[in-house]
Amino acid sequence: MNVFLLLIGLFVALVVIIPLIEKSGARVSNETTNKVARLIWPLVMASLVISLIYQLTR
Repeated sequence: MNVFLLLIGLFVALVVIIPLIEKSGARVSNETTNKVARLIWPLVMASLVISLIYQLTR
């Protein structure tokens, strides 16, 4: 039941947030995109390592 509530909440958030972002017309520069792209893989790896440690110590 909690999963369905979570999915409904995420769907409602997307329905509200996406039109707001499109109306704002904010553009992101290539430099900003590159900075964020460089951060994604280290954050994913850190998340995986933390999850692995959590699973091993549980």
